[in-house]
Amino acid sequence: MSNNSSLTQIDAATTTRTLANHRVVAFWHTMVGKKVVMAVTGVVLILFVIAHMLGNLKIYSGPDEINAYSRFLREVGMPELAYGQLLWVVRIILLACVGLHITAAVQLSRMSWAARPLAYSAKRNVETTFAARMMRWGGALLVAFVVFHLLHLTAGAVGFRTGQFKDLAVYQNVVAAFAVWPIALFYVVAMGALCLHLYHGIWSMLQTLGWNTARNQTTLKILSRAIAIVVFLGFSSVPVSVFAGWLR
Repeated sequence: MSNNSSLTQIDAATTTRTLANHRVVAFWHTMVGKKVVMAVTGVVLILFVIAHMLGNLKIYSGPDEINAYSRFLREVGMPELAYGQLLWVVRIILLACVGLHITAAVQLSRMSWAARPLAYSAKRNVETTFAARMMRWGGALLVAFVVFHLLHLTAGAVGFRTGQFKDLAVYQNVVAAFAVWPIALFYVVAMGALCLHLYHGIWSMLQTLGWNTARNQTTLKILSRAIAIVVFLGFSSVPVSVFAGWLR
């Protein structure tokens, strides 16, 4: 009897997990599900962007501060974790969020186009903001920027002369990198795209999560714009400061 009872419990648990998996998959295939995935991954990515910007601003405290911060990111969690292990866990989570965010965005666009009547295709939405219209192009630019940034200031594989890039010498690497004006300009342009993406993305995220009401629309729009502008100024100030000679 006990064996039969145990088997019944296992079968019930398996059935419950299967039904839960089916619900998750079914939810993912809806427009609402994809918007929720975009919103949740967007929260993770926004928090990372803000934290990354604050970390970058340590460069104004001098080489010792920013280089020590770089070492800290690799040593955090030791000795329980190996050197750099937690940093790689964070990178994998972020890459997963980026992948889900992009996939949901592309599939949402396709679903929207498929549901749109042919007659509507010739009609422009006059209320659409510039930031909203730039979301796809800006998103593509940001993907290209992230790939370049990882190869550039993370790996030192591009943008440096042989032997110029030094591991953990963040201050020296940043000064050498942004002394080249096309690279500095590319970073500023990419941060402009990020600013527009954040403004529209934060506003859309708040709507999806139900935090946007008729009473607080103006406040949330100001908040979205303020976060986007602060992030743009924070990130862009570094290449501008290097190229202007304020950081050497």
